[in-house]
Amino acid sequence: MRKLLTCLGSILLVLSPLADRASAADQTKDDDRLRNCGTVLKEILDVPDNIPQDLLDKADCVVVFPSVLKAAFIVGGSYGRGAMSCRKGEDFRGPWGSPTMMALEGGSFGFQIGGQATDFVLLVMNESGARGILASKVKLGGDASVAAGPVGRDASADTDATLRSEILSYSRARGLFAGVSLEGSTIRPDNGDNRRVYGKNIPARTLVLSGTVAVPPAAEQMVSTLNAKTPRHRQ
Repeated sequence: MRKLLTCLGSILLVLSPLADRASAADQTKDDDRLRNCGTVLKEILDVPDNIPQDLLDKADCVVVFPSVLKAAFIVGGSYGRGAMSCRKGEDFRGPWGSPTMMALEGGSFGFQIGGQATDFVLLVMNESGARGILASKVKLGGDASVAAGPVGRDASADTDATLRSEILSYSRARGLFAGVSLEGSTIRPDNGDNRRVYGKNIPARTLVLSGTVAVPPAAEQMVSTLNAKTPRHRQ
């Protein structure tokens, strides 16, 4: 028994530094992901002919998934990671808050993706869609209605699809930007990533809406871009 305990103790001493290094690597990936979200969002919103300003001003939340790879889809399990920021306050009318890390899973996005990494931006257009996403996994086209968002500074925001949909989705690949259907996919808060980014377990709803959680340094560009591009919510 004594030899067994000694052996187990030795194994733990070896594994502990490895676990610490793995945790640090995951933290670095999370920070890089947040920075990429900010870069992608700024690049897209800096182009007037991408997302119509009136739709952006009406959105309660914005979700960014940078560099989702088609290769993951070929084996039947598409997967992307990103972040979502919402306007703070229970009525979603305040300045943009600290982001929750998000996961995108499932679905087939077909020829629109092509053979390389694609960036996705989702506008969550009402409280029902926002609260559903913050609470649990949501299936797009099932639990929440989704449509390909219109593009261009003069694009009408009064189409039937826009008026009915809780989420409008966009993609950017090979430099081309367009509305894209993500129906059949699911999105959810990534609680494991949130724990690493914020250092403790905080519910996604509290992170995004409370205004009591500081924006992580890696997410500053994402939040500052939203506050600069759409500082006030429009009904």
